[in-house]
Amino acid sequence: MASTVKLFVYDLSQGLARTMSPGILGRQIDGIWHTGIVVFGNEYFFGGGGIEACGPGGTIMGQPHQVVDLGTTEIPFDLFMEYLEELSKTSFKGSTYHLFHHNCNNFSSELAQFLTGKDIPAHITNLPQDVLSTPFGAMIQPFVEAMHQTTNTEVTNFERANQKNKNMLRPEGINN
Repeated sequence: MASTVKLFVYDLSQGLARTMSPGILGRQIDGIWHTGIVVFGNEYFFGGGGIEACGPGGTIMGQPHQVVDLGTTEIPFDLFMEYLEELSKTSFKGSTYHLFHHNCNNFSSELAQFLTGKDIPAHITNLPQDVLSTPFGAMIQPFVEAMHQTTNTEVTNFERANQKNKNMLRPEGINN
């Protein structure tokens, strides 16, 4: 049975990036994007704590700025959960998070491709490089790198949650 796959897009700047970016960066950016993939009745996202899940729109950011329909998936729920568990132990552990190089948008891209064969919009995944290519971005990069070195942890919430209850994220009516 096919399941709908959506990309929830949040603007971490709450509109300030659109207003202030020309003066700070010398070019317009429309937002500072955080994304999550909504499938099987939950929203999945990645950050410094690893892979996490909540109800759609249930993050601390509230409702998304934009919802992008990525299509449907034929991937069974159990296979998806196995895939997430593997990612949570390898390429998407909390310790692998990096604001510019390995972030929530890279995770959403990975999940979108696994589930649908399609990627998320390029303007979202290209944003870090777009910012770093400006003089201001080049100036702040060493500070961000230093913060990354001191806050990198080994927390993997998804893996820990899975150890507690393998079925906690299973939507009603999904048996496989």
